[in-house]
Formats: sequence, structure tokens, C-alpha cells
Amino acid sequence: MEQLTDGLIWYLAFLFSTTFHEAAHSFAAMKMGDLTALQSGQVTLNPIPHIRREPFGMAIIPLISFFSGGWLLGWGSAPYNAEWAYQYPKKAAAMAAAGPMANFILLLVTAALIHTGMYFGVLYAPERVMVGNIVASSELGLFWWVAKILSIMFSLNTILFIFNMIPFPPLDGSGILPMYLSEELGRKYMSFIHHGAFMLIGLFISWKLFGMIYWKLQLVFINTLYWEQTYR
Repeated sequence: MEQLTDGLIWYLAFLFSTTFHEAAHSFAAMKMGDLTALQSGQVTLNPIPHIRREPFGMAIIPLISFFSGGWLLGWGSAPYNAEWAYQYPKKAAAMAAAGPMANFILLLVTAALIHTGMYFGVLYAPERVMVGNIVASSELGLFWWVAKILSIMFSLNTILFIFNMIPFPPLDGSGILPMYLSEELGRKYMSFIHHGAFMLIGLFISWKLFGMIYWKLQLVFINTLYWEQTYR
């Protein structure tokens, strides 16, 4: 029963956070002139259009991976006009940055809610932090659930932010670089990273790199959250 409950919370947190991520990509593209995502219904926090676009990444794989291995894997996507991105590489870079920044915003909101709970004495920093135990409750019942949900939201959005900022294709981090290049160099760079074989290699490197850096960076975020104490 506990695994079922944890799985449901993790999945709902994933669904909300990923929907927010993809909606941010779509909204940024719309504001900068690419209406592709708007026309396909992706500029929304309603998860249904996002699930329809990526049923495996948004629903099937996340649930199967959690209940089979205890770790939730999944993905979403937002459509965009490749010709628009090639013509405006800096705008495309801003669109790429919007997704991870959306997760960073959720991370900040979650941190603010944690400190609000601590201020009122219903939440506190645990002696030992884990992915699903970033903050604890001094009361049972409602606030125990609040602590669990906030812990999962904090960890999940840290994961999504760190992973997507890795600068290898097909992750968002690789698409941000043209923001700092000339238009011509930006177009050449985008043509290079969108090669199919290079994207597969990039995903493999990113997964390996994430495993090496995740917990170290997670600790940085946790120690920033609880600046008066240090976790190791």
C-alpha cells in the first residue's frame, strides 16, 4: 500500500512538473513567433494534451518504471517549427531555456513553502535527508502528507533542472548555447547537434554524467535550502 501511495505522489508530481516544463517551452515559443505548440494545444497546464502527445513518456513508462524498479523515468516534448528555430537561433535558445527554468521556479516555490511550514512549526529539517525525505513534519496526518509531497517536488524538480541543463543533445542545455553565439554560428551549431547519431551519443553521455554529478549538486541545493546546517 505504501509503495502504491508513493508511486501515485511521485507520478502526480512528475505529471505536474513535466507539464509545467513543456508548457513553458511552448509559451516561450509562442511569445517569440512560433505558433506550432499553440496550434497543437501545448500552451496549457492541462496535462491531457501533453499526455496525448507523449503517452509513453508521460504515462506508461513512468508508472511501469516506478513499480518495477522503484525509480520513475519519463519524458515530455513540445512541438516547434524547425525552420523557425534555424532562422532565429537565439530565440530557439530562449525557448530551450524556458523548460529548465520552469522547473527551477517550481524548486523555488517548493523551498518557499518548506520555509513557510518551518516558520509555523509544522515542518522541520530532518537529521538525514533522502530523495523522498527532504523535509519532515512535527505532526501526523495532513502535515505528514504535506512534507512528503514537498520533499518529492523538491527532489523531482532538482532532478529535472540538473538533467535538462546538461549541455549535450537532445537535452535542453545543448540548445541554450546559441544564445551566446552569433546568428551564423548558432545556425551551424544547431545543424551539428541535431544529427541523429550525435543525439544518441549525447544522451548516453548525459545519462552517465548525470549519475556522477546529481547527488553532489542535490546536496548543494539542500544545503542552500537549510543554510544554517550542513548535510553530507
